[in-house]
This record gives sequence, structure tokens and C-alpha cells, in this order.
Amino acid sequence: MTGRLLVYTRTGGYRHDSIPAGVAAIGELGFTVDHTEGDLARLDRYDAVVFLSTSGNVLSEADKAALVSYLGTGGGWLGIHAAATTEYDWPWFGDLVGARFDQHPPVQTATMTVERRDHPATRHLAARWTWRDEWYAFRADPRDTVNVLLSVDESTYQGGTMGAGHPIAWCREFGGGRSFYTALGHTSAGFADPAMRQHLAGAVRWLTGQSR
Repeated sequence: MTGRLLVYTRTGGYRHDSIPAGVAAIGELGFTVDHTEGDLARLDRYDAVVFLSTSGNVLSEADKAALVSYLGTGGGWLGIHAAATTEYDWPWFGDLVGARFDQHPPVQTATMTVERRDHPATRHLAARWTWRDEWYAFRADPRDTVNVLLSVDESTYQGGTMGAGHPIAWCREFGGGRSFYTALGHTSAGFADPAMRQHLAGAVRWLTGQSR
């Protein structure tokens, strides 16, 4: 695999303990990785930008302009877990993610359905994937505007609020580039799991046009 990634982890709200594990895991996927909590400068150097459990209002006006420009010139954006809790007051960012975080029950094990087996982020999975995480619910169901790859079966855990076909990971063309979001990634242990790492690597391959 080839490509250069920027992993951005600035937080203005809740800060996940799993961020260091996530940074380490992404650094071991086979891509060249830079990690920052500073300004989003010179994004044109990167094949994809990863927002790893960012939260709250973290972007300056210059950062926002840089991100919009980056997507507009064909860039790829990957949001992981709490990225959906970021920049609630910026509508463009909400569209980039695809859905806004609403709430979650306690961490527990549940079973996901793989809705698309033809995507590099999911083709390594069986039809059903059992996983332990913090199962995010969203303020609105994004299914009509994104390509859903994974959904969680709410009958397999306690506290679900979105009903059947609860989306967990999705992708789409956006703003001139590509956007991919996965709600997985709350626990540090999850980032050591080979299936999770393949999920993330496949997301980056899709964002960078490396579909195989």
C-alpha cells in the first residue's frame, strides 16, 4: 500500500483514551503517517486526512477553508468514532461526516451486518461481525445520502434507539472528493484487532483509489 496520511486528533470535548492506540494502529497499516493536533496546513501533501476521535469545536476558520479546499480538489477524508461529535455548529462538516452523534449506551458486545461485501473496508468480513464497542446512535439516519457498509443489529445489545438497519460505517463521494466514516473505535483493544485494522486500511485504500 502507498500513500501519505495526516492523522488529526485535536479534541475540544471528550477525549478518548483510545487515541494513542488508534494513532499507532494507523501508523502500522503500511502508509506514511504524520500525526498532528496543530493547524491543518498544506493538506495537498496528503492522500487522505484522518479525523481520529476529534471532538467539539477544534477548527479555526483557516482550518475550515483548508479542509473544504482539500476535498474540493479530490482529497479523501476518514472520520473515526468521535469525529461525529466534532464541529456541531458547522453544517458543511456535518455533511462531510454524514450524520451527527446523538447518544450511546454503555460499551457492550453486539453483532453487525455487513451490508456491502464488495468494498475494500468490508470484504474481509463474514456476513455478520460480532464486536465490542460504544454503539453510537445518530441524530438522523444517513442511509438516504450515503452508502452504508455496516449496520448494527439492535436486538443484539441494550440501548439502541435507531431501529432496524442502524448504520455504523458508510462512505460516499463528497465535495469533489471522498468521505468515509466508521463509528467503531472507542476501545484501545479494538485497534489491535486485525479485522479492525483491515477495516481501516480498506477505507484508506478506497479513499485513495487503491481498490484492491
